[in-house]
Parts: sequence; structure tokens; C-alpha cells
Amino acid sequence: MQTYWCEMAWVGGAVAEGVQVDVDGHRVTEVKQGVPPSGEILEGLTVPGMANAHSHAFHRALRGHTQVGRGSFWTWREQMYAVAGRLDPDTYYRLARAAYAEMALAGITAVGEFHYLHHDVSGVPYDDPNEMGHSLVRAARDAGVRLALLDTCYLSGGFGAPLEGVQTRFGDGDVHQWAGRADRLAAAYAGAEDVEIGAAIHSVRAMRPEQMPVVVEFTHHHAGPLHVHVSEQLAENEQCVAAYAASPVRVLHEAGALGPRSTAVHATHVSDEDVALLGGSGTHVCVCPTTERDLADGVCATRRLHLAGSPITLGSDSHAVVDLFEEARAVELGERIVSGERGHWRADELLTAATVTGHTSLGFPDGGQIAPGAWADLVTVRLDSVRTAGATARSAVESVVFAATGADVVSVVSGGRRIVEAGRHVTGEIGHLLRDAIGAVRG
Repeated sequence: MQTYWCEMAWVGGAVAEGVQVDVDGHRVTEVKQGVPPSGEILEGLTVPGMANAHSHAFHRALRGHTQVGRGSFWTWREQMYAVAGRLDPDTYYRLARAAYAEMALAGITAVGEFHYLHHDVSGVPYDDPNEMGHSLVRAARDAGVRLALLDTCYLSGGFGAPLEGVQTRFGDGDVHQWAGRADRLAAAYAGAEDVEIGAAIHSVRAMRPEQMPVVVEFTHHHAGPLHVHVSEQLAENEQCVAAYAASPVRVLHEAGALGPRSTAVHATHVSDEDVALLGGSGTHVCVCPTTERDLADGVCATRRLHLAGSPITLGSDSHAVVDLFEEARAVELGERIVSGERGHWRADELLTAATVTGHTSLGFPDGGQIAPGAWADLVTVRLDSVRTAGATARSAVESVVFAATGADVVSVVSGGRRIVEAGRHVTGEIGHLLRDAIGAVRG
């Protein structure tokens, strides 16, 4: 049994002072408010662990390099493919472990890994065809974060075009071979509390509509989440209409891929009909504002989707930045830029998107909250940094969401395990781990 006393804590959607949190193993057992200090003292604002609902771990090797010169999403993709072509199970483990530890330093205790780098550089399966997936699980466990491994079905290079070059690493030949491999992956982690095996349809570019129900059925059988890239680029929408006389959202709807366990990633360019289909089905929408602005994708109409019925979650995607506070405030600030008005999203709503809603979308509905029975994830943010100084109990959430950065996170308890103390990860200097892991794949 471990007892933590929080100077301030965000409990039940509000800030309370003098909060005692008792932890037994991985879970919170009791929460008391307004009590004197006891146990380990956490100074600042303690919030639940955050969920990064959309990650491509190997993209961390692109940071800084893809910002050189001009370009587009498509020129960025070529650089991404170059990195993808150099990874093996060992180098992927090292890079992912460092990337997940960077997330932990920023207060992230669960990550949804959109995993499509399955086979060797020539497209041939490893002896264990899930070897790359196992590397990601080991990396997450060593970094101290829970993992929703979203095994991705990727069969086409673009609306019926064959896979070419490094893309052959992504494909399984056909959807039934994908399902057989994914079934073996799910069986390997059956009963593991810290790993959720879900699925992903990469995009409407990468799968034909008649193939999609097999992926949907996998998530029904395993009761796992289903994620899909949706309408990130206008070109994707135009090509989808030309191929199927329907928008990407309509194609997914007709394939049965929308619903409360599903998450549409990006949804940057959606029509009124698309909004109604997503919201009416209760499909989550994961926005990744730092990546979407880095790639010049656009701004998602998050409030309109939320009001239609789509819970909003947050992701770091390409890891141009790993900071869910920045992702959260960018949701509101993007709406301001587009509309010319303030106040679309309250700070507590954005923090909810980063915590409990994100965890739910990854298949961890008992995460992202400080409550008895929930995962014991406690993220403490200092309120005396140059960014947060002056915060009070009344303004603490606003100060954190609209001004703090991941660098203000000083303590992280993940599943009852202390993984960050005094702003340092238990595995050591993560900057050095990142430098070495990135150097190994960039040469």
C-alpha cells in the first residue's frame, strides 16, 4: 500500500485541495479530500495520467529533419518511408523505448500505437511474424506506459495500387492473412492488463471497402478498439470520391467501421454529412494539432464534431512535438483562428479529452481518472515554473492547459509504479537514449 498526498488534484472534474490517494498495486483504492498531509507529498497540481491516442513511434526520428526547406505531406511521407526502410526489431525497440519514455516525461501513461511496420525490409515476415509488435510491447513496458497496439491492415499503395518499395513491409498479402497474424498477436497478450490489442484500417487509400468488414469483425471478436486515418488531406477525399462515389467517412460507415469503439484520426476535412455519421455513431475523433499544422493539413472542426456526438481525443502522431498540453490548447486555439472567436473549449473539457476520453478510446476505460478502482496514474505539474507561476486552485487547470508544457511535469506514477521523479525518468537520461536510437536508424 502506498499513500500520496496531493497539494491540489483534479478529481471528478474539479480541483480539490489536500487530496490523499491510496494505492494498492496498480490501482487506486481510496481518495480523500481536504485532509492533512501524510505519505508522499506531491506539490503542484496532480492530474490523471494522459493518453496519447495516436502515435507512430518511428516517426520520432524525423523531428527537425523534415522541417528543413519547403514541401508537402507527400514529400514528408518520402522521408518517413526512408526511415521505415532502415528499422529492424532491435533498432525499433530502442527507438520506441526512448520515444515512449519521452511521453512518460510529459505525463503520458498510455499510448495508442498505430502499428503497420510488420515485416522485414523486403516484405518477408520474420520467423515470428509479430516480432516488430513484440518489440513495441517490450518498449512500452520498459518505459512504464500502457500500450494499445493497433495492428494495422495496409494492403494497397493507394486506391487499388499495389504496395511498392518500403510499403511491402506494411502488407500481409490479403485481409485474411492479416487477420490470422493479428489473431496470433492478440492470443500472445490475452489476459495482459497493460496491453490492449486493437486494430486499425490504415485509410481508405490502403484498403478496399469490401475488405474492411474483416478488420471490423476482428475488433468485435476481441472486444478491442478500431482506429483509422480519415480525411487528413483534401486529395484523399477527392480520390475517394473518384474511386467510390463517396467520402471516406461514408465508405467506413457502409463497411460497418464506425461506432463507440472506433476512432477516426484527423477528420480534418469533413462535410456536414460526415459529421452527422461520425457523431451519430458515437465514433471518437482523435486530433493531432501539432502534426496537422506541421504538415499543413488544416484545422479540424472539433467543437462541431463534439456537439454532433463524437468524443474528442488527442494524439502526437508524428511526434513533431510530444506534449499533450500543447495538443489540448491547440484544439481551442485552432478554432479561434478559424472562427475569429474565443471560448469554444473550456480547459476542463480539454483535460478530459487528454485523460479519460483518450484512455477509453484505447480500450482502457478505467484509466484517466483519480478514483477508486482506476489505474493508479498520477501526474504532478509544478505551479511555480515561469509558465505556471501565479496559479491558484481556482485557475490551476486553466494555467496548466493553456500555459504549461511537458517540461513542467515533475512526477509521474503509472499503474502504481513511479516512473518520473523530479522531472527525470527512472531509466536515465532520455535525451541520450533518443540521440543514440535516432542515430542508429539515420546513419
